[in-house]
Amino acid sequence: MAQLTALRIHPVKSFRALPLDSCPVEPWGLAGDRRWMLVDAQGEALTQREDPRLALFEAQIEDGGGLLVRHPEAGDPLPVPAPGLDSLGPVSVFGHGFAAPVADAPAVTSWFRKLLDRELRLVHLDVPARRPRPAVTSLADEYPLLLAGSASLDALNELIARDHPEAATAAGSVPMTRFRPNLVVDDPTPWAETGWRRIRIGEVEFEVVQQCGRCVMTTVDQDAGVFTGQQPLRTLRKRRRFGSKAGFGMHLVPLSPYGTLNLGDPVTVLDAGPLPRPA
Repeated sequence: MAQLTALRIHPVKSFRALPLDSCPVEPWGLAGDRRWMLVDAQGEALTQREDPRLALFEAQIEDGGGLLVRHPEAGDPLPVPAPGLDSLGPVSVFGHGFAAPVADAPAVTSWFRKLLDRELRLVHLDVPARRPRPAVTSLADEYPLLLAGSASLDALNELIARDHPEAATAAGSVPMTRFRPNLVVDDPTPWAETGWRRIRIGEVEFEVVQQCGRCVMTTVDQDAGVFTGQQPLRTLRKRRRFGSKAGFGMHLVPLSPYGTLNLGDPVTVLDAGPLPRPA
């Protein structure tokens, strides 16, 4: 039986992943996952699509819901208390606007300006329902959780090596961190997860909604914070398309009653079948 082999949250959208041994599941995803994000002067979310250097920032959640942010060139970490409701401001994720508390203290703005050379603020999504979405989620792009299979990654790296041996030799195997999943499972069959409709991991059940359409963020070296070229996106577009998108990983929505996930939890497929294909 397949097991859960990696469990990760991203306290700040597009920052480095934080690996965990266990984590409670909430209706909008893993506890603490993507509840903060950086926004520009217009309130629009900043991600690694625009600035791959975000991969170098680390954040951990402090008592009271605040953050402690680190960067290898910053020296002392930056403490950021959770902002109050008196700081609500307009923000946006990919053009979809809502209101959220903004931590726009001068110390926060100055810290990020020194590292990224632009005016940025941290936003805290204190109540996920503030963000209007078909499925209640945090600040993730689309759905509460993302799952990926290690056998699928192995198969993808074999495709890259077969189609583009020069790229595979130069860059080595593409690591799972490029895809930024919350959950990694070790089902031995490549792409098995694309046929799941409902699963149980440990004590928690999930609906499998759709494949994740991949973008240029998969080409960011998560250890160096730089774009690396066209892989793995080029091969995904050629070999793993669904509709007009390149797919890797599956979007999940947790089902009530919610519980806690732990590394090593067994993965049980409760319902299988083809997912609806996008236009």
